Amino acid sequence: MDETVRKISADDINPRYNWARALPALGTMGVDFEERVDYRRLHRYRLSRVKQALEKSELGALLVFDVNNIRYITSTKIGEWERDKLCRWALLARDRDPILWDFGSAAVHHKLYTPWLKPEDCKAGLIGLRGTVNPAFGLMERHAREIASLLKEAGVHKMPVGVDIIEPPMMFELEKAGLKIKDGQQVMLEARELKNIDEIALLNRAAAMVDGAYHLISEELKPGVRENDIVAKVNEFLYRHGSDDVEAINAISGERCNPHPHNFTDRMLRPGDQAFFDILQSFMGYRTCYYRTFNVGRATPVQHDAYKKARDWLDKAIALIKPGVTTDQICKVWPKAPDFGFPDEMSAFGLQFGHGLGLALHERPIISRVVSLDHPTEIKEGMVFALETYCPAGDGYSAARIEEEVVVTDKGCHVITLFPAEELPISHRY
Repeated sequence: MDETVRKISADDINPRYNWARALPALGTMGVDFEERVDYRRLHRYRLSRVKQALEKSELGALLVFDVNNIRYITSTKIGEWERDKLCRWALLARDRDPILWDFGSAAVHHKLYTPWLKPEDCKAGLIGLRGTVNPAFGLMERHAREIASLLKEAGVHKMPVGVDIIEPPMMFELEKAGLKIKDGQQVMLEARELKNIDEIALLNRAAAMVDGAYHLISEELKPGVRENDIVAKVNEFLYRHGSDDVEAINAISGERCNPHPHNFTDRMLRPGDQAFFDILQSFMGYRTCYYRTFNVGRATPVQHDAYKKARDWLDKAIALIKPGVTTDQICKVWPKAPDFGFPDEMSAFGLQFGHGLGLALHERPIISRVVSLDHPTEIKEGMVFALETYCPAGDGYSAARIEEEVVVTDKGCHVITLFPAEELPISHRY
């Protein structure tokens, strides 16, 4: 292929972002007067990333049941209800187009409305719905034979097939059909590691929505309001502003702050409570993980101190982020588990923590003393991840929790979580 053609093609798929400009927080409408997210470019980029990762691997094909991987490869989604059903799957063989098996009439819908997929590659399928359809009924055997036939047609049937998540009986049927099954999730995560300008724009838009949600929380946080009241109001706000999935909202207050329970209840907020929230939601599939801590009306010296420590730990980590830095360097600036009241690093996992963001809440890199000290990985331009810290207060029950999402640039990083968090926010100050 001519080098000029190759370069133009590559730039069309992933044009380089000008990091000197602010990241756009785009509207949801399609318009003719400015460029916003180019979803077809996004599809080309994601598919090219998977094909590159597949070529580098020992695998002949990827068979994916994880809804995030299906969306990444095919740019299709039929609703959040499918997330835990294992009711759809996609096959990508080397040098072939993706083939999608869908839930009933969704296959017919995609033949009509997804011109980036060939109509004959949009198939209806059913294997087991997590065991509800008994494997003895033969559907798994039928589809396993169909997949094996397609791989033979593609000339890769003698190479291993990478699978991400799967019902065990389906894996057994694939093996009976003569296929060698290996882990495909690592190949998919490698592909999804670096985000293009469209993915970054979507992640930034998702974060902007949570900026607004935190302004709502700051206005609503007062004595007599319950944790679940805040959760309900934030759900409404996010869905009204275009969220396609409010995955979870952690709302933790008062004596529930230490240790961190990762949930919400109907506890009523009281004057002086320290309270922290995590908002996990997605816009066009791209997710947020975004903590903020508040105090209700007033704060004690030990609550201020806990917040200051959590902020300091977080700022030290952010200051290190740039291409070429490794994850062990980042987690070394965070305290060891016994230094903030936990017996070991596994018990404290997720408290001083970093994780990639994309179509899933947890992508690469993972930054934690549990794994990063012994298995450091390199930070690269185009990664997007969240950094979060936690500090218990000296009163034995309050705690501060702060999180920022960052985009790795050519020289450092941009923070995209913009609700003010430099100092402890106190709502309805007394």
